[in-house]
Amino acid sequence: MKGLELARAYYETYGAPMLRQEFAPYLDRIAVGLCGHGSECFGFDDEVSRDHDFEPGFCLWLTAEDEREFGFKLFRAYSKLPKEFMGVKVEKKSMFGADSRGVHTIPDFYRRYTGSDGAPTSNAQWLAIPSFYLAEATNGEVFCDPLGEFSRIRQQILSGMPEDVRLKKLASALFYAAQYGQYNYARCMAHGERTAAACALAEFAKAVCEVVFLLNRAHMPYYKWMYRAMRGLPRHAEIADALELLLAAPYDEKENTACIERIAEALERTLVEDGLSADAGDYLEGYAYSVKNHIADPNLRNSDVMI
Repeated sequence: MKGLELARAYYETYGAPMLRQEFAPYLDRIAVGLCGHGSECFGFDDEVSRDHDFEPGFCLWLTAEDEREFGFKLFRAYSKLPKEFMGVKVEKKSMFGADSRGVHTIPDFYRRYTGSDGAPTSNAQWLAIPSFYLAEATNGEVFCDPLGEFSRIRQQILSGMPEDVRLKKLASALFYAAQYGQYNYARCMAHGERTAAACALAEFAKAVCEVVFLLNRAHMPYYKWMYRAMRGLPRHAEIADALELLLAAPYDEKENTACIERIAEALERTLVEDGLSADAGDYLEGYAYSVKNHIADPNLRNSDVMI
């Protein structure tokens, strides 16, 4: 059973009855689910994941006002729920494991990822927050949210990135993809710097992943899960397999150079189809500057293409 399934079953078996019995007057104030840090919140957990930070449990999110009114009582009630469920219990806690389950205020949850009480409110804030934080803030499942406040902020982060910010991030990722993959990889190989060439491929792959997530208007997760998540995207999921082949044989220069160009061509075609760039040839850097020129905010448009 996956962690999200376990969390929902645990909530339905123990959590929901506890809330109905002890917190009936507040049922319309409490959001419940499982989101945030951990492979289970992305649905990517497996048997290997169970060696740390894997446990039955769920999150309860309250407004700051409600936390002051009944948060401690709710915390005590949650802490009394069974510590084992369906044969799963806390066996080992990693040194840096996050105590993500239990009672939290809505502002505290989002502050962990955005640095503020909710969604970013300016271009500068959106640009400053790493994509994997935004992905963790919006992953998992919300089992119930009668008040709607937690889900309102969640939706703002999921779909509220300003277009100028998306274009700025996209232009930067395209520029890096061109530099690492189409330019520096072959040069490193020509110099005999094979390790540097392998590093260039890895950076190219990361930049391409970011391009693909931005074209899908999605937030890219932490590097450990970005290829897995990419395979579930509606557009260009197939590029994940091409990147896997590149990274598996970093010194096969002839095949890798051809693969890099095939990936670039696919991305270039989509940029033109989406109206984000005119045809700028076969080098991604030209597309980076073309995308940058579509930015309306003059400060962003006139700043360096690289972030």
